[in-house]
Amino acid sequence: MSDPNVQHMTGAPRLARRLGLFDATMIVMGGIIGSGIFINPYVVARQVDTPLLILAAWLLGGLIALMGAFVYAELAASHPDVGGQYAYLREAYHPSIAFIYGWALLLVIQTGGMAAVAVTFSRYFLEITRAPLADWAVAALTLSLLTLVNCLGVRAGSSTQNVLMLIKIVAIVALIICGLLFIVEPHALTTQAIDYPASLGLLAAMTPVMFAYGGWQTSSFIAGEMRNPRRDLSRGLIIGVLGVIALYMGVNFVCLRALGADGLANTTTPASSVMRLALGERGAAMIAVGIAVSTLGFLSQGMLTAPRVYFAMAEDKLFFKSVAWVHPRTRAPVLAIALQGALAVVIALSGKYEQILNYVVSVDFIWFGLTAASVFVFRRRAALARRLDMRADATTTDAARDAVDDPHNARIDSQNAGYKVPGHPVTTALFVIACWLIVISTVYKYPAQSLIGIMIVVAGIPAYFFWRWWRHE
Repeated sequence: MSDPNVQHMTGAPRLARRLGLFDATMIVMGGIIGSGIFINPYVVARQVDTPLLILAAWLLGGLIALMGAFVYAELAASHPDVGGQYAYLREAYHPSIAFIYGWALLLVIQTGGMAAVAVTFSRYFLEITRAPLADWAVAALTLSLLTLVNCLGVRAGSSTQNVLMLIKIVAIVALIICGLLFIVEPHALTTQAIDYPASLGLLAAMTPVMFAYGGWQTSSFIAGEMRNPRRDLSRGLIIGVLGVIALYMGVNFVCLRALGADGLANTTTPASSVMRLALGERGAAMIAVGIAVSTLGFLSQGMLTAPRVYFAMAEDKLFFKSVAWVHPRTRAPVLAIALQGALAVVIALSGKYEQILNYVVSVDFIWFGLTAASVFVFRRRAALARRLDMRADATTTDAARDAVDDPHNARIDSQNAGYKVPGHPVTTALFVIACWLIVISTVYKYPAQSLIGIMIVVAGIPAYFFWRWWRHE
């Protein structure tokens, strides 16, 4: 077997496979943990106002995320392709579905999210440093710097991401320890377990919970640059999501212990409130640094992973050919990375990033559901390939041998080995249903914004046909 780090016979440089299990785990956790866990607990507490229901919402969200990680682990093991989720959608359904996903990712989901997080980082940065700069200028400079770092190669981008992720973990663990050791008058968590009217808000509470848990799927984008994606990416997904569940449950536990359910619902800065109670203003300043680093790490992860989708689109001749260009020395898709960074800077400068995020609240989980459903498609194809194999052995006809020898069927049969979703089809179906319920709940709560997001996605349909015509003319 040829070394995947070696250039193709055409001489064109290819993406370098330089990432391992630790990198995969840090990328998974970095894609999930942003600034949300430091802020979102109060949003959930306003929907369900008893401590046990609040913790139950976060635990349920973690279990849903874990089911999603199981699904993506199987897909990563069976399809270790560049572009990850894009490739799963392309192989399971049609290139048009994958293109529309990439379209939404580039124009809104990833780029808009990065712009918003960049401005969040800049505000914390300015609060800490008191630098005489505008927040949009700091956001633009930060995005530009991360773009440059990732253009130096996947190893440089991943190393930066790993360091920032480790600092994030330290900040969250410090918050948990301080909340456990230095709160003088903790609140009891054994008060009323279920308040009937509040329990009806559990579904609504799942929207901010799932947004806080979202992001594990972006790790699949860099499968083409992992040394052993079938093994390491699938393991990294499970380890990473389990690690995030533990951290999130710890944060919510100490928030409730320090503030109580009512206090948590009445503050918009729960992490700062806990640290202020524990260590005074010095504690609030410390957690501000932690939040700033956390948002920076999230930006670093997005700049590392998402451009691989645009690279895959270009290789499929569904985007500008130059976006698939790989630098011969750094072995990074520098134009795809530069495109991601430039669009994020433009959105950050426009000041419209918050509106754009609202547009895609419901869209993201549509893709989660479709991707999870692809497991059923791939399993059915694999079963068909096995039946053809058995028929060929029984009949030994030329036609059957041709069917078995077909490269497409051979590829399907090779996918049988590797990680499998435990409890499939029940767990896979439950994850798909959970995704649809979250979409329905979000559309119901934010109909206007959801409609705009769906319209942006639908606009990808004529764009797909244009690119298909233009590149195949």
